[in-house]
Amino acid sequence: MRGAVIHAPGDVRFEDRADPTIQAPTDAVIRMSATCVCGSDLWDYRGINPVTSPTPMGHEYAGIVEEVGTDVTIIKPGQFVIGSFFASDNTCEICRAGFQTSCVHREFVGAGGAQAEYLRVPLADGTLVATPEVPADDLLPSLLAASDVLGTGWFGAVAADVKPGSTVAVVGDGAVGLLGILAARELGAERIIAMSRHEPRQKLATEFGATDIVTERGDDGVAKVKDLTGGLGAHSVIEAVGTQESMMQAIRSARPGGAVGYVGVAHDVTLPGEELFYSHVRLLGGPAPVRRFLPDLIDRIWRGTIDPGKVFDLELPLDQVAEGYRAMDERRAIKTLLRP
Repeated sequence: MRGAVIHAPGDVRFEDRADPTIQAPTDAVIRMSATCVCGSDLWDYRGINPVTSPTPMGHEYAGIVEEVGTDVTIIKPGQFVIGSFFASDNTCEICRAGFQTSCVHREFVGAGGAQAEYLRVPLADGTLVATPEVPADDLLPSLLAASDVLGTGWFGAVAADVKPGSTVAVVGDGAVGLLGILAARELGAERIIAMSRHEPRQKLATEFGATDIVTERGDDGVAKVKDLTGGLGAHSVIEAVGTQESMMQAIRSARPGGAVGYVGVAHDVTLPGEELFYSHVRLLGGPAPVRRFLPDLIDRIWRGTIDPGKVFDLELPLDQVAEGYRAMDERRAIKTLLRP
């Protein structure tokens, strides 16, 4: 098969790779219907994460089951499935508590490189969720979004304790931040403050449910949120970037007793203990347990109540994956969908 491999920062190639096979009796192999480029892939592409050898890329996937191992009993060949970027057994004590990305048997599905024609998925019965039937083509972008960015935005909102009637601020206007806005709306937030400087993203944020747009960043952004909330700050803040500035902006935008759900992959983030101590702000985040939310999210998409696939504003053939990276790196695209 062929798939995306990163050789060095800025150097993504579409090249021959070994076909995935069943390696354990709990595996499945799927034929990709769609995959995409994630904002977190850009950490490697920009050289922020070191690239020391050619590495298959991609961890978001949706497709048709081709083959399953002898111990797979729930997932069947021919089903259309979506799964999380971490494989989980979905039966251990941590999984049952709703944190499948910390499953005691977890494996990183992205190690197989989902920006390809086929993908091996470990722990298939615990990781994959099948749709009621093979979906129509127009549902594919939204179902693919559920494999990461929708589930991650949703976890950000849940971790930030979004409640009906609450005020929510969202730091970050990438796909995760935008879908955090959608999640906050679905969870009943009355006011949603989107922090964005980019007009196309502001427009989509408003479409997903944002009631206010704040263009300022850092301390100026915090001051604007406080101004919009009577000096108190938001009840809930979703942090969807992963930098020192974004994390502190999120914490400082929350009111005492408020909560921050942080789902941006953290890079060199250091929290000032004394400030956090006196803030009375709760923190919960990390790699989103997408598997927890998949059945509900798939149902909402299937019934047409949400349309998260709108975050894909560029669609390319898989063999043009390098252009998909460039477009996102240069902020010409929010998120690139790739079709084999």
